[in-house]
Amino acid sequence: MQTAENISKKYAAYNAVKEGRELSFTAVVDCNSFYCSAERVFRPDLHKKPVVVLSNNDGCIVSRSDESKAVGVGMADPYFKSKEIIERYNIEVFSSNYNLYGDMSWRVMETLRIIMGENKVEVYSVDEAFINMDDVPFERLHNAALQLKETVERWTGVEVSVGVAPTKTLSKIANHIAKKDKSATNCVTVLDSIESVNEALCNTPVKEIWGVGTQYAEKLKGFGIYDAYQLSQMPEEWARKNLGGVVGVRLLKDLKCEPIIGLHEELDTKKMIATTRMFGTPVSKLSDIKEAVATYTSRAAEKLRRQYGAASMISVFVVLKEKRNPGEHFRHGSTVNRAMTLPHATCVTSELIKPALQLAEQAYDRAVNDYKVNLFQKAGVMLSGIVPDNTLQGNLFVPAAKNNSRLLMDMMDNINFSMRDDMLKFAASGTVRNWKMRQEMRSPRYTSRWDELREVK
Repeated sequence: MQTAENISKKYAAYNAVKEGRELSFTAVVDCNSFYCSAERVFRPDLHKKPVVVLSNNDGCIVSRSDESKAVGVGMADPYFKSKEIIERYNIEVFSSNYNLYGDMSWRVMETLRIIMGENKVEVYSVDEAFINMDDVPFERLHNAALQLKETVERWTGVEVSVGVAPTKTLSKIANHIAKKDKSATNCVTVLDSIESVNEALCNTPVKEIWGVGTQYAEKLKGFGIYDAYQLSQMPEEWARKNLGGVVGVRLLKDLKCEPIIGLHEELDTKKMIATTRMFGTPVSKLSDIKEAVATYTSRAAEKLRRQYGAASMISVFVVLKEKRNPGEHFRHGSTVNRAMTLPHATCVTSELIKPALQLAEQAYDRAVNDYKVNLFQKAGVMLSGIVPDNTLQGNLFVPAAKNNSRLLMDMMDNINFSMRDDMLKFAASGTVRNWKMRQEMRSPRYTSRWDELREVK
């Protein structure tokens, strides 16, 4: 087991091999208020001005610029309740623009791969990535982190913060410190000594530790543990008993500068694929629900083919719109699910839409008959039992002309990808789509639509 003295020695002589290995460092690069930052890339007039981005259907605030936080806009606050403060401080409001955010995220991650190397980057989320810093000399860690930050911002326009430390958990803490006081840290914090690690741990409440949820934070407070440093001093057996077994031990080791949670490759092959959306306004017609389910099935099938998979199970769910009394807190309505095992695994959209519509009708009937509700606010489709599509057996009893469905789907995907906006779609998806989610304040999709390119005058 490493002691504080051993760790200090390794910091002092980083390039010297101690006990057969060197202490490695990990950086986490996190985009600052990512959705707001992505909007500002094409709206430089909003620099240093308050901005917020709303969730699906313009329901809640999901991203806030620092200026919006400073005037009291809360995270996840309902938009209708925040309108007064938004109007008072002239805050710019955007609907979610996932086409733009997805492309800007790819640009940030690709920049990191170009700078550090493909195998040194682990994409953790749409706005966050871990970086292996083993190739960076100890004395250059801070300069390298600063250069990483400046290059990403210069190449993409998206502002980022960088935290560097010996483990992933500590790098998350370093990143939190970098974001907390941007003017003092210049959005870069490096924990490169045992003293700086201990100081950071002492100033980090347990609820802010990566992997510690609200319930565990309350449980730790019951043991008299209020900050990360106190937690790091606990024995491993205690963590195994009180922090979820092996997961708790890994967390404890990470806090003690013993890297356990290493970088891993992205999960390219998903075991389950889901497409779900809120309706723009609650719907009551079965025809609208069927159109939505057909549309979501088409989207899920595209994702399935993208990973060269085929699904053997499909499930459909609808979420009921429940009545609430005035002043009552928001709560999700009941969910009605229906699922079936397919006769054979497939990735062909038409072969998935047919059972999906049957399940949608069953879910609708149960909602109306058992729950006495005929108003719905959300629907979704999930594909599971996924297998590689190259393992599927052909059917000798089907004419060759009907065995080209996979080729047909590839052609359809290529046309939709190049032409956008579902140029080709199945009739079951509908044409009017009055149930689509609201995006009344969505900015143009500057980077993925020719007709929405930014105009420069």
